[in-house]
Formats: sequence, C-alpha cells, structure tokens
Amino acid sequence: MEPRLFDLDLQLLADAGLMIIAVFVLFLVASYFLFNPVREMMAKRQEKIKGELDSAAKDQEDARLLKEQYEGKLHDINKEAEEILSDARKRAMENENRIVDQAKEEAARIIERAKTEAELEKQKAMDDVKREMIVLASVMAGKVVKESIDTTVQESLINDTLKEIGESTWQS
Repeated sequence: MEPRLFDLDLQLLADAGLMIIAVFVLFLVASYFLFNPVREMMAKRQEKIKGELDSAAKDQEDARLLKEQYEGKLHDINKEAEEILSDARKRAMENENRIVDQAKEEAARIIERAKTEAELEKQKAMDDVKREMIVLASVMAGKVVKESIDTTVQESLINDTLKEIGESTWQS
C-alpha cells in the first residue's frame, strides 16, 4: 500500500469518536458553568425589564388619571368662578337698582317738600296781602268816616286805594 495523505483507518475513527465525546463533554461543562448562568442572568434581566415596563405603564395610567382629576378640578373651579362672578354681577345690579330707587324716592320727597314749601309761601303771601287789604280798608273806612264826604270823593278814595294795592292782587 502506498502512503496516503488521508487514510480512513481504525485509529482515525477512534480519534474522531474521542474528539466527538470530548466536544460533547466540553459542551456539557460549558453549558453547566456558562450557558445556565447566562440564561439565568438573561431571565432576570428580562423580568427586570418586564417589571420596569409594567411600572412605566402603571405610572402612565396614574398620570392619566391624575391629569383627568386635575382637568375635572380645573373645570369645577372655572364653573365656580363663573358662578361667583355671575352672583356678584347680579348683586351689583340689585344694588344699583336699589340705589336708583332710593335716589328717585329721595328726589320725589325733595320735590314734594319744595312744592309744600312753595304752597306755604304762597299762602303766607296771600295772607299778608289780605292783612294789608284789611289794614288799608280800615284806614280807608277811617278816612271816610272822618271826613264824611260825599260818594264821589269816597269813590275816588277807593280807586286810589285799589291803585296802591294793585289790580293783580284782586285778580288772584
């Protein structure tokens, strides 16, 4: 037989079998010492990431609920502010109407008092004129009696007295 570069013999098969067994044992040892810890580390990492995602989702839901709560409170506050402003406007209008009514009543009382005072002054003036007329009439009567004159002189005295008093006094 000639020497060959590659010869399939029993030694080669035994070496190949031994090599396969060594690789398999090496794989088992590596699996026990390397692959399992890496798998456990990956599982822990995966659980941690899942927990963080769940926590983030919970935080996001809490934030959404909190936002809805604040928006509801803001809406209620705006509504309450509008009610307060509306109530203030209503009270201001009522106050304004009350003040205007009081002013009108006061003006009516002042006008009525002025009319009453004017009427009293007019009555007083008329009473003064009547007193003057009575005084003049008594003076004239005294003159007539004193002089005992005839009717023409008496009529001229009456006309003179009337001119002194004024014709407007007799007409009012």
